[in-house]
Amino acid sequence: MNEALHARDATRTLSGRWAFITDPDDAGLDEAFYEPDAAWPDARDVSVPHSWQEEPDLREYTGVGWYRRTFDADALAAGDERVFARFGAVDYEATVWVNGERVGDHTGGYLPFALDVTDALTAGENTVVLRVRDPEDISEIPHGKQGDPWYTRVSGPWQAVDLVTVPETRVAAVRVTPDLEDDTARVAVTASDDSPTDVHVTVADDAGDPVASESAALDGETASLELAIPDADYWTPDDPALYDVEVRLAAGGETLDEHTDTFGMRSVSREDGDLYLNGEPFTMRGALDQAFYPDTYYRPADLETFEREIRTAKELGFNLLRKHIKPAHPAFLDLADRLGILVWEEPANPAVYSERSKREVREQFEAMVARDYNRPSVIAWSLYNEEWGIGHHDDEEPLWTDTEKQDYLEAFYADARELDATRLVCDNSGWAHVATDLNDYHEYFVAPDRVDAWREKLDHIVEHPEENYGDVRADPDVPLLVSEFGTWGLCDVSRLEDRDGGDPHWFDHDFLSGMKRPAGVRERFAESPAADVFDSLDAFAEAWQRREFQSVEPIIADMREHEGVAGYVITELTDIEWEFNGILDYGREEKVFHDEFARLNDPVMLHLAPSRHAFEAGERVSADVVVANDTAEPYETTLEWSAFGETGTVDVAVPAHEQTRLTDAVTVEAPAVSGLTAATLSVTDGERTASRDVAVDAAHDAPPVSVFVEDDGLGDVLAERGYATADVPGDADVSVVTAVDATLREFVERGGHVVVLPDAEGEMAPVEDVTYTALPEEESWNLCAGVLFQDLLPELDAVPGWAFSDLYPYAYVSDLEPADDVSVGYVEGWIENPGGAVVSRSLGDGRLDVCTLRVTDAYDENPVARAVLDRLLAE
Repeated sequence: MNEALHARDATRTLSGRWAFITDPDDAGLDEAFYEPDAAWPDARDVSVPHSWQEEPDLREYTGVGWYRRTFDADALAAGDERVFARFGAVDYEATVWVNGERVGDHTGGYLPFALDVTDALTAGENTVVLRVRDPEDISEIPHGKQGDPWYTRVSGPWQAVDLVTVPETRVAAVRVTPDLEDDTARVAVTASDDSPTDVHVTVADDAGDPVASESAALDGETASLELAIPDADYWTPDDPALYDVEVRLAAGGETLDEHTDTFGMRSVSREDGDLYLNGEPFTMRGALDQAFYPDTYYRPADLETFEREIRTAKELGFNLLRKHIKPAHPAFLDLADRLGILVWEEPANPAVYSERSKREVREQFEAMVARDYNRPSVIAWSLYNEEWGIGHHDDEEPLWTDTEKQDYLEAFYADARELDATRLVCDNSGWAHVATDLNDYHEYFVAPDRVDAWREKLDHIVEHPEENYGDVRADPDVPLLVSEFGTWGLCDVSRLEDRDGGDPHWFDHDFLSGMKRPAGVRERFAESPAADVFDSLDAFAEAWQRREFQSVEPIIADMREHEGVAGYVITELTDIEWEFNGILDYGREEKVFHDEFARLNDPVMLHLAPSRHAFEAGERVSADVVVANDTAEPYETTLEWSAFGETGTVDVAVPAHEQTRLTDAVTVEAPAVSGLTAATLSVTDGERTASRDVAVDAAHDAPPVSVFVEDDGLGDVLAERGYATADVPGDADVSVVTAVDATLREFVERGGHVVVLPDAEGEMAPVEDVTYTALPEEESWNLCAGVLFQDLLPELDAVPGWAFSDLYPYAYVSDLEPADDVSVGYVEGWIENPGGAVVSRSLGDGRLDVCTLRVTDAYDENPVARAVLDRLLAE
């Protein structure tokens, strides 16, 4: 929209009931569907805002749809006033007729446009017709995460439609640029024509009291005025102070038009790798917000949902939401301004790199900046995400190596900075950078499974930021962020079913498969090893959600402690259809770890980091306490810790915007126990409490079995533990090996017992008739969607979390047979790819136990590793 009509109050709403028909043969133009009295066979009544995928039978429909309604034009305009039909957003190509007269068209699915309909209006009843085309092939169209392989498509007028009456000569644009160096606001005004001679600008505070005013003569259609704001109240998330700016155009002493908008005195900047808000350091604590909603997709059914989301995000400790891969809804941004949360905004991206896709991304970006320039909540723009539309497509050379794409993106970044120098610009979120204000990474590590690999990666990216660039075209010493990370936690499926009266429609999208396909989840659960561990799918989901928090907790704590990290954005605020990695579920309901997450993400973070997570009775147990203080005030207090019934205190003082680690702040002796026991360590300042579970086991005699052990090192440890050892398998009750040859296989088939372990590096050797699926040893989005569960050690949690620290496998048995006994199981996503990390299988007259847990090298020092192997040998 080339005018500020998006910020005007509606004169009359056109939202509400419209007639709607599909046009699969695209015959409507030839058959003049745009005429007011045209016959529309099989038209249905819908409520606009509307996307036709809200209709159950149209969820997979692509092509053309038509909308029509009537309205009364009486008293809409007087004199030389003009009437515009304003559309908040129509996905994707729109053409509009009024009373059969074509009044204009628009391409682009996310931002407002307005068409002058004045000359097409008649007295009394009028008819407006909207034709929408959303093609099946959207590869060149900026579409974000609609359709294959992500979420439900969105087509149609999904934001409000209304009529706006304005003077013929009017305020066309107002841009307010605050300058906190001298507390001034520069107001750039554009008129619709050169009729006005004067512009008068008044700024009022949130009580409505004027605080500044200036007047100036227009130079043609434009004027720029600078207003000093006395005792300026800066906009922050904690104090979202807003000002009104009123612009009045005049000529010859006569007022021609008045227009009001809001703005905030707010600056955002970067320096030496740090972020600053209003000149003060700040750490970004953000969440990805994809803004998809059940039933209505791109908008909530009730716009009050936006307020609940923002308030909940703030309660969870977030100071920013990254509105992912499409422009934010304007009602959301208005509330973000008023309630106080920062916003990182970005355009929708296409799939392929072409002249059309480049043009439409840039047009969308420019329109987004024009609409949202005065929104103080918005502090950052992205141009692309993960090279979508700039090298990510299968048959394209990636941005990492393509000089032409790098040249294009460098120029786009420069143009974006020229268009809006008041905000930070990220050129390509998460992947190859070229020129950027934010060097951000997308890192999907699961903890504790791969926490060591994560920490190595974190240190590496901080030490080598230039490696995140395809080509360094600008200073790489910019704030470093991890702007996507996270782990899945299965939602409450019963709650989903209750809300929808059965399976939600997106359970069986045609394009979903494997772990991303929810349809049949209850049947798969019943057939999986998880059903032997958990009483119900809901019980499994609850345990999985707790593991979601256990996984993200150390990753967030590591980033908050690391001086080289300027912030983070977790994936994500809510589940989205099949993707259940939200802090909230798809219906915006809390998951079980809600309060714990708020503590972790609080401006002051307490975090407990034990030296290990498994101890033997009598051993010294120690834990560090990490404190991150993101506030502007020093944090000084006395912390109280608790462990095994003992307590102690430790003093802490952390300056503003700093962090500290109190080494061995908790030190205590592991108590005498009768067997493997889980215990909780905790530390509190009276307002917030951090805790971590550890396992303690008693020293106990080895089971009365004899063993043959292939690995000499493990054999020596077992002998020291009191196991009787044998030199050949035939002389032992159990053989412990890393590989099964023909002789051992024959031994099992004759009634022997063999336990197969990984080698000292955690790798599994091939075993005949056993299929392994490898699990990545470092970053893996799929691994973040997987979960291990167990009943081998019932003393520990069924989803073991930190208890299995250092033992998590690099492979699992994936060819389960009906008779297999799975005591440590594994699934991914919607209960797909089931398997086991500890599987007992009958082979002839004997038994083959396969354990992919990395116990071989850990047995000597790790009591949980000892418990795992001892149980297998004793059975």
